[in-house]
Amino acid sequence: MPSCLQQLGGPSGPVAPETVADLRTYLVEVPEPRARRGVRHSWTALLTAAASAVLSGAASITAIGEWVADAPQRVLALLGFRPDPLTGLIRPPHSTTIRLVLAATDGDALDWAIGRFLQERQHPVSGRRAIAVDGKTLRGSRTKDRPATALIAGDVGGM
Repeated sequence: MPSCLQQLGGPSGPVAPETVADLRTYLVEVPEPRARRGVRHSWTALLTAAASAVLSGAASITAIGEWVADAPQRVLALLGFRPDPLTGLIRPPHSTTIRLVLAATDGDALDWAIGRFLQERQHPVSGRRAIAVDGKTLRGSRTKDRPATALIAGDVGGM
């Protein structure tokens, strides 16, 4: 997600953040069912944090809450959380808040937003080409004189 963009790169160096599709721009379109009163964290930041936690390996609501609670300040800022005006620190949302947000989210709208994001990601960034590689080792092809025979296949997406 946005916090990892500086680590991505290819032979020519890091990827410019402007050329990478940002999931937040799609999650903005998911309707917010919460009332304006008492809202501390933005809806998009909460959904983006949940998506980031899942992409990082969180497999339950509890794990998502723990991931967000343990996230560094710079990651919380990149996810869209606002700092406290007095202290300048970002207070991560409580795991109960994340659970309630995920329960209240319109599943169809979330599916549509993430689907549009993934559809845009199918097209490689200009100047880059994605190749999917798979391999199999032929059973029984190894002998005492020869190593096993491996078959490797590559597929260039969209070609």
